[in-house]
Amino acid sequence: MSDGTTTVDPRLEHEQTERRHAMVEEQIVGRGIRDGDVLSALRTVPRHLFVPPELVGQAYHDSALPIGRGQTISQPYMVALMTRLVVPTVRSRVLEVGTGSGYQTAVLAELAGQVFTVERVAELAAAAADILQRLGYHNVITVVGDGSLGLPDQAPFDGIMVTAAAPQAPPPLLDQLADGGRLVVPIGPAGRDQVLTVIERTPDGLREVESVPCRFVPLLGESGFQPEGGAGGLGA
Repeated sequence: MSDGTTTVDPRLEHEQTERRHAMVEEQIVGRGIRDGDVLSALRTVPRHLFVPPELVGQAYHDSALPIGRGQTISQPYMVALMTRLVVPTVRSRVLEVGTGSGYQTAVLAELAGQVFTVERVAELAAAAADILQRLGYHNVITVVGDGSLGLPDQAPFDGIMVTAAAPQAPPPLLDQLADGGRLVVPIGPAGRDQVLTVIERTPDGLREVESVPCRFVPLLGESGFQPEGGAGGLGA
């Protein structure tokens, strides 16, 4: 959770707070998400600090936004929905695949006991780690690497969130789910419509439930889509 150590321009703080609260009421509550902890996290995390400076005015719009390297910061509603589906608690150890801007990471860090986040693109990982540290999220560990393989040395995880689309649920991530743990991942072809899917490890085995249609950048890696020319990343 944040300890609020970063400095915010007081001339803008009130305006951005009002915009953030309006975003939650109109885009999140207005679409049926009522989880009080998730709503509190969305009201707390300053989304405008996770977007490029030229897009600050659009930070609370109902859309994904580009963050460079062909990646995006996800639509606020999708961030809220995926967070609710992972069901993080103060006792949870959560793995995020695709750090991107770090915004989704911060939302998870508001709720989970510990968050491990993996990003393929080193410059995105470094920028996200910097803002997360400045905001006081000391329960986050950022790793540069192939997120489709997870972090087996840190497994098992109570929740795994993949913020990029995979052709199927990556087997290494399924293997790293704790008993009762949930994997939330968009599944489908790259560049086309996908389905947000929840896979839970139950006493009777893995249970899969489809949530909503979505569209994410592709998950690049050994257990995702193969990179073309070695470029690209994940995105969140």
